[in-house]
Amino acid sequence: MKRFLLTLLCSCWAAASLAQQEARELGQPYESFGEYKVFYSLFNSNFISPKVAEAYNLVRGNDRALVNISVLKGKAISGSKAKISGSYTNLLQQQRTLEFKQIREQDAVYYLAPLRFTTEDILTINISVTPEGSEQNHSFSFKRKMHVDK
Repeated sequence: MKRFLLTLLCSCWAAASLAQQEARELGQPYESFGEYKVFYSLFNSNFISPKVAEAYNLVRGNDRALVNISVLKGKAISGSKAKISGSYTNLLQQQRTLEFKQIREQDAVYYLAPLRFTTEDILTINISVTPEGSEQNHSFSFKRKMHVDK
């Protein structure tokens, strides 16, 4: 069990490192809504190890990515529960719905949604968030150019 948790933490660290690099290249990696910050990233699913993917029933692939959303309230350092929904649109204006899975690791909560893409595709990700305990819905969008891993 400890080995599994270590593998999971290493995979999450790799995804977080990628998100930090993406943030440096693209600017702010979150949206602020009053006392809430909604952190977001989009990364290729191959960054997650096969064991972690199996544990959370996630499909890895060269043409697959994961949208990662985490909602922080106030000065909290771990994500909190929220209702997350969203969609994505490609360059041809084809729209697909994102289906988010809640992932809980000790005190942390975050949400992952898988998607498929083609190389050189520019995706517009539309996210809607309602933090637990709040009735207010917050929406935002971000764009990313995707590349198929070979």
